[in-house]
Amino acid sequence: MPAASPSAPFDLGEIVSGLRGARETWRDSQGRLREAGGRELPSPQALERIVELLKGALFPMRLGPPDLRNETEDFYVGHTLDAALQALLGQAVLELGHRSRQGSERESASTRAPEIVHEFARSLPGIRRLLDTDVLAAWQGDPAARSVDEVLLCYPGVQAMIHHRLAHRLYQLGLPLLARIVAEVAHSRTGIDIHPGATIGPGFFIDHGTGVVIGETAIIGERVRLYQNVTLGAKRFPVGDDGSLTKGLPRHPVLEDDVVIYAGATVLGRVTIGKGAVIGGNVWVTHDVPAGGSVTQARGNEDRPIS
Repeated sequence: MPAASPSAPFDLGEIVSGLRGARETWRDSQGRLREAGGRELPSPQALERIVELLKGALFPMRLGPPDLRNETEDFYVGHTLDAALQALLGQAVLELGHRSRQGSERESASTRAPEIVHEFARSLPGIRRLLDTDVLAAWQGDPAARSVDEVLLCYPGVQAMIHHRLAHRLYQLGLPLLARIVAEVAHSRTGIDIHPGATIGPGFFIDHGTGVVIGETAIIGERVRLYQNVTLGAKRFPVGDDGSLTKGLPRHPVLEDDVVIYAGATVLGRVTIGKGAVIGGNVWVTHDVPAGGSVTQARGNEDRPIS
């Protein structure tokens, strides 16, 4: 006979009591309200499922079910969108209700949430068209890509941008917590960390992708290309009179159209990288680069137009 599994007498009552004490200390120190009832916060698991449904509705014949046929495509899209948007509505109510309980919102969650979700739904055709430009940028920009289908199914940069385009719209519409959850799902899957507040133009391509970081206030123009381990970050964080970080200030780079940034480059602060500029691999940039300029390791921080 197999040996019995070992067991040990755990003092669960003492541990549960200790965890309750830790929670109470945290809530008291933060001035957080003590609420009866359920969790009443958005669910990362629910948002992950919603995004999967939305991806299927955006690209039904590629990211939808394997047995889908052209003649039932519209039916599938409608059915899937209804499920996704109803679930999103529930998550929006949870975020807005949470903000209301924290005192940062006064408008009724049950009134505002349907308006936001309807506006989000109306944005989906435009999001699909933007994503088409990202897919084409990857297909045209990578000699290893054999088809747009391969790009859409396999490339982590494209997957990250699907999440970002959805998350950015939620962020714009006033659901920053839902947006951040959607972004973090992509981050955990791809290693690409794009804050949902970042503004990114059409035709954006992240090649390879792992380790890319794009901050909240970054602004990226059209047809920009990044390689792996690129950081578009903040150089410094202003501190208020009370010693806390000042939030919301523009602190990340601006990349104009047709910029290329190669692997391992770090661009910090509210600097502008001009149209058509090239940033070489493994350089550190904390100043403006003119249109058509380049920065490489060989020349350090020397900038000059590309011949």
